[in-house]
Amino acid sequence: MGLSWLNGRMVIAPVPRPALLIFDGDCGFCTSTVGWLRRWLPAMPDASPYQWTELAEYGLSEADAAAKVWLVVDGRRLGGHAAVAGLLTHQPAAALRLLGHLMMIPPISWAAAAAYALVARYRFALPGGTPACRVGQS
Repeated sequence: MGLSWLNGRMVIAPVPRPALLIFDGDCGFCTSTVGWLRRWLPAMPDASPYQWTELAEYGLSEADAAAKVWLVVDGRRLGGHAAVAGLLTHQPAAALRLLGHLMMIPPISWAAAAAYALVARYRFALPGGTPACRVGQS
């Protein structure tokens, strides 16, 4: 909480948190992807492995965080393809912002969700992936 002024009166208001990308730190593919994003996206938010994050503070469970990447920004939680779209909409390049917005509009959002689900399901087989990258598979 913080103090601010509203109509000439001091009020207690929540202090906005900076954006945070929450990912699976045990997954080599996820960790290397976050490293790539840090190099290539000029407006990359802080990123934290879910294993080191107080998930309850963000309204997430361990199962939520293990299943997909999350972007917490402006008090909203975006998961999976929506997290990727959210990252893009906060970039300075107009083309990336446009792509991020398009990824949230059907039918493009359906394709983006399907592509994200496919990558998430087989991330253990992608470059940098290890058996620890398997999600919900026996």
